[in-house]
Amino acid sequence: MAEINKKNNEWETTKGLREPIKALEDKWKLVPSFLKVKGLVKQHIDSFNYFINVEIKKIVQANEKVFCDADPLFYIKYLNAYVGTPDLEEGFNMTKPTTPHECRLRDMTYSAPITVDIEYIRGNQRVIKNKQLIGRMPLMLRSSNCVLTNKSDFELAQLNECPHDPGGYFIIRGQEKVILIQEQLSRNRMIVDEFKGAIQCQVTSSTHEKKTRTNVIVKNGKYVLRHNALSDDLPIAVVFKAMGICSDQEIMQLVGSDDSIAKKMAPCIMDCHSLKIFTQNQALAFIGSKLKVKRFQAANAKSRTPIDEARDLLATTILAHITVENYNFYVKAIYLAIMVKRVIEAETNKAAIDDPDYYGNKRLELAGSLLSLMFEDLFKRFNWELKSIADKIIPKVKAAPFDVVKHMRPDLIANGLFTAISSGNWTIKRFKMERHGVTQVLSRLSYISALGMMTRVNSQFEKTRKVSGPRSLQPSQWGMLCPSDTPEGEGCGLVKNLALMTHITTECSEDPIARLACNAGVEDVRLLGGEEINHPAVYMVFLNGNILGVTRQYKKLIKIFRMFRRRGLISSFVSIYPNHNQRTVYICSDGGRLCRPYIIVEKGYPLVQQIHINELNRGIRKFQDFLNDGLIEYLDVNEENDSHIATLEAEIDPYVTTHLEIEPFTILGVCAGLVPYPHHNQSPRNTYQCAMGKQAMGTIGYNQKNRIDTLMYNLVYPQCPMVKTKTIELTNFDKLPAGQNATVAVMSYSGYDIEDALILNRASIDRGYGRCLVYKSAKTTMKRYSNQTSDRILGPSREATTGKIIKAHDILDSDGIAAPGEMVENRQVLINKQMPPATINPIVQGQPQQIEYKDVPVSYKGAVESYIEKVMVSANAEDAFLIKILLRQTRVPEIGDKFSSRHGQKGVTGLIVQQEDMPFNDRGICPDMIMNPHGFPSRMTVGKTIELLAGKAGLLEGKFHYGLLPETEAHGTR
Repeated sequence: MAEINKKNNEWETTKGLREPIKALEDKWKLVPSFLKVKGLVKQHIDSFNYFINVEIKKIVQANEKVFCDADPLFYIKYLNAYVGTPDLEEGFNMTKPTTPHECRLRDMTYSAPITVDIEYIRGNQRVIKNKQLIGRMPLMLRSSNCVLTNKSDFELAQLNECPHDPGGYFIIRGQEKVILIQEQLSRNRMIVDEFKGAIQCQVTSSTHEKKTRTNVIVKNGKYVLRHNALSDDLPIAVVFKAMGICSDQEIMQLVGSDDSIAKKMAPCIMDCHSLKIFTQNQALAFIGSKLKVKRFQAANAKSRTPIDEARDLLATTILAHITVENYNFYVKAIYLAIMVKRVIEAETNKAAIDDPDYYGNKRLELAGSLLSLMFEDLFKRFNWELKSIADKIIPKVKAAPFDVVKHMRPDLIANGLFTAISSGNWTIKRFKMERHGVTQVLSRLSYISALGMMTRVNSQFEKTRKVSGPRSLQPSQWGMLCPSDTPEGEGCGLVKNLALMTHITTECSEDPIARLACNAGVEDVRLLGGEEINHPAVYMVFLNGNILGVTRQYKKLIKIFRMFRRRGLISSFVSIYPNHNQRTVYICSDGGRLCRPYIIVEKGYPLVQQIHINELNRGIRKFQDFLNDGLIEYLDVNEENDSHIATLEAEIDPYVTTHLEIEPFTILGVCAGLVPYPHHNQSPRNTYQCAMGKQAMGTIGYNQKNRIDTLMYNLVYPQCPMVKTKTIELTNFDKLPAGQNATVAVMSYSGYDIEDALILNRASIDRGYGRCLVYKSAKTTMKRYSNQTSDRILGPSREATTGKIIKAHDILDSDGIAAPGEMVENRQVLINKQMPPATINPIVQGQPQQIEYKDVPVSYKGAVESYIEKVMVSANAEDAFLIKILLRQTRVPEIGDKFSSRHGQKGVTGLIVQQEDMPFNDRGICPDMIMNPHGFPSRMTVGKTIELLAGKAGLLEGKFHYGLLPETEAHGTR
């Protein structure tokens, strides 16, 4: 009897496990609290902050000493480096703090001084100088050194800045420039792929000094090592012998002693015998004979033998990311053996070939890492110039002792960085790196177009090649990249956008991770032989692509790591995951990995409880607290693969589920998140909407009336949409809307609405429907010339006979600049500017010469007249006068204008009808526009139909409706 009761009890408890879990209310509130901490453009800002606060100091430290050949006692030593706060140079050695808005208006660069503390020799004494300027750093808006950081909305308004402006871009000579996120294959990792029919394993090594690629390939049935520094491929056994693994048995043990591997390796080992290579020196001499001849040889390089050259090449260039101390190549030999083993596996098992398009093999490069490459290059060049100046000047006999500070030119580093960002060309000679189009001008068509541009990801693939692999939607992009937001045409699938809750990691230090791994039972690989390493129960542990050691208890290691991460004892962005096919455990802490937060599930229950959500609502708990308490953790693409994630609470399986999605709608990005009911539309429609939503006219920011942009479109009456989505509120799109709510009749009317054309109501247009203001700017500078002449502005010219002002100068004030509020017609002059001739000597025989000035007026061109909104007179960076004029036009919808709904349904205006000819309903309501019903069946935009109904329901109820409420949607209780 007791047995039966016991069984019943057991059944009761498991039955409790199997019951669906009650959904958490307001769980989505975690998303806004995440966006407060990380935000949509936070990855740019984090990466830039890491660069100016940490990396710049490391770069200066790595190149801290400059010596000179002429005087052995002379040196410069950099003690510390700082990036200051943004300022402008006003005259000589005078600086004043500046704001981004001032830089936009005055065509200046928003930048901060880079200063260093140095110690150097002047004459024969040691001098220490603090705060020596060596260059200027363009500052990213809202980064740690920017004036906008931690300001309240009121303070931002005083600085003429919009509180919703995301920041994350630079202002270079008055232009807003964005460094796009660049997608690349990850560095220091083995990637096995097929190349021209042969299997190869390639590693792109990247250290601060070198970037090189090493390949192990199959050639005529043998394995060879290929590298750019070698004129010929090297047999793999020769390389092992050069690394000090001289016995054939040892080589076989490292690669693996199975019969199948032995068969494949036999011809390679025979190579050594046919080449008569048995010792390390013989192998090094053989490699030395295969080196490419260097064009520019240093003076001391002549004395070195080919053996030394080959040894150095193996130590520093081949697989450069594995450090070699005292020429002990053992770890590098193990790494090379693993590469050979992977190639052998891939030959028999096609599943072992890596997918280069898999997102776990990708890294995203942000502004910080790109700028650090650029700065390092410029800093090295700066030091090289100082050295060459010292070499030239010190030997000369002169009165004053040589003072190196006088020769430090800050413009070298400043102009290098400014030019790179403004042109978008990243040229780094050391790494033979040439990239174009890294930066783009921030698109300010609407608030969403600017926000969408900040989350764009550019891949390094040529757009012209017709390849489907990199363009297709990868399963590993789930939740990391938006599935809908990609352009049509040649950039399709190559230009992507980040999803709402994606975060891109910045690198964190490896030492504590390596210490923790050793304490968790990882053994040092240098103490083990090939047999132990290749034992079937042993898992190899890698940290950022370097071999850390081996372990027998990989499950325990992973468990300890995840426990430490959830307790906050190591960085929350460290990821650890096993690969059972390769018998390895990978630990990653490098920058550029995509990750996103998930709720942890234990024993079938999410750790986030209703009590935690209530604390979040009351403002007691923040997102960071969820991380610190181990309720939520970040998973990157690789670790996501090692987890079982439920979308909703009802889908949790108590035996396998490890994580729960915070909110399903966060798989979409910023632009796709604006579409209401996107899950009811055919997928390409959402993609079309993502492209068109960025072109919608609306508002660009609260400071749009204070800006003077080249071209700006503003809707006169922008409206917040009736049918909202959660994303709209999270991205503040409802505060800076684009578009208007229209009364739409879906019906056929006349023949002017065929093929998606629309019919508009004349009365609605007269009341301001679809009306917009277009702002353009005209500008000029008043230059000073070397021969004491300068440009000038004259007042309006008058007719000689009547004395009346000529028609072209009608709108000029007495100072020769157009007056605000005036109407300008085609060919009228805005600024009556004159320029002196270039070839003039102003004073001849002691008396001033009469200068013939040439008219170069700034005149207005355009068939439609404009109004002058405002005039700004200022000075730019070159101390020349800068005059900007803002012109305004009002435009009204007419036939041929394009209108579009939020579901990718675009149409042009085919006819504008008087209100009395429009249909009306029983309440006498007339539509603003008529849309043809044929737009629905073939487009399958059911979401649009629902939006029309929801909008009407919201209107009658007097409240906003949501276009996607995931929980209620899932349980069918709308």
